[in-house]
Amino acid sequence: MSDNKVLDVHDKPDAGKWLALSLQHMFAMFGATILVPQLVGLSPAIALLTSGLATIVFVLVTRFKVPAYLGSSFAFIAPIIVATENGGIGSAMIGSMFVALVYALVSLLIWTTGSGWIMEFLPPVVVGPVIMVIGLALAPTAVSMASTIQVDGEAQYNLLHFSAAIVTLAAAIICLMFFRGVVSLMPVLIGIVVGYIYSAAIGILDFTKVHEADWIAMPEFLIPGIDYDFVVTPTLLAIMVPISIVTISEHIGHQLVLGRVVNKDFIRDPGLNRSLLGDGLGTLLSGFLGGPPKTTYGENIGVMAITRVYSIYVIIGAAVFAILFSFIGKLMAVIATIPTAVLGGISILLFGIIASSGLRMLVDHKVDFGQQRNLVIASVILVIGIGGASIHFSETFQVGGMALAAIVGVLLNMILPGRSNDSLADSQTE
Repeated sequence: MSDNKVLDVHDKPDAGKWLALSLQHMFAMFGATILVPQLVGLSPAIALLTSGLATIVFVLVTRFKVPAYLGSSFAFIAPIIVATENGGIGSAMIGSMFVALVYALVSLLIWTTGSGWIMEFLPPVVVGPVIMVIGLALAPTAVSMASTIQVDGEAQYNLLHFSAAIVTLAAAIICLMFFRGVVSLMPVLIGIVVGYIYSAAIGILDFTKVHEADWIAMPEFLIPGIDYDFVVTPTLLAIMVPISIVTISEHIGHQLVLGRVVNKDFIRDPGLNRSLLGDGLGTLLSGFLGGPPKTTYGENIGVMAITRVYSIYVIIGAAVFAILFSFIGKLMAVIATIPTAVLGGISILLFGIIASSGLRMLVDHKVDFGQQRNLVIASVILVIGIGGASIHFSETFQVGGMALAAIVGVLLNMILPGRSNDSLADSQTE
């Protein structure tokens, strides 16, 4: 693939091409990045701002060697919702910062001991089912958003709103199935746009906020000690931190795929320790400002695979555009008016894709469920995670849901006999 590259990692495009290519990358990540804050009650403007800042931090930490874009992580949707319910949105931000600390510690361990141990620690038989749990546990939320509205504080089925969800879902599916090139990489954005237009046509939009909004507006920051009290509880850590198992696995997978696209070994140079640290520092900065945790985006890797443009300057340009767009008040007001049904419609597809990607990992790595060991690990993870099981150590400390499922999966993999040498690095596919 690299033999046909248009621009290599350190090639700089001319001004016109640079502008177009960077905008293309920004729009590729735009829909998913603003969807996460919409689902968890955060500011889309801050999510957009912090995605740009986090990407620049990542590029700096990886010594301008890894052309990756950092956007909002879907793995933390449920944990942020639970953390917010237990201690307010500030608790979710503090939890996000502790996730970043885990990234830093793992990065330090990899720097001192190598990356072999983490590949063995996170085999597909554990990571695959946990990813499935993330998607399936959110399924009721997606369906409820798509088909109900709030009336006097109660959710009631509404066919008109559900039709908006169906149109949104159909538009996204059509993009995925019947289009090629960059369009097929932006089903979230296009689905939301089509759903929004349909919602306007059937009269379920309220443009009051758009008319009242200024063209230039400051994003809504959430800074610890200023906008909320800095409080850390054991339950908060138990809700947020274990999801690092999944996001670190996702990070490794993306680095392997990106390396094959660009024809470079990013695990070796600049090193997994640097890319993980860059990801972690991006999440730390995001949490400090009030944005969701970050992760490298597969959408942008896909854009590079299609365009064969791997320039780090294009990625930096996309990050700058994201930062600039976050200050456009009218645009952020339009995003705030997106109906819940439209978000629900796109969530049906996205959450399903998350679950399916976990299944795909099991298939790609040829995990043998004829072996009782693999069957036991996957079964326990799925039921604990989807069933919402929890362990209450005290009134203020409990571990449950996908966090408990991830922990149990890792422990079962370490304890049960018959461990294989399979790892995330083996047969990793796009």
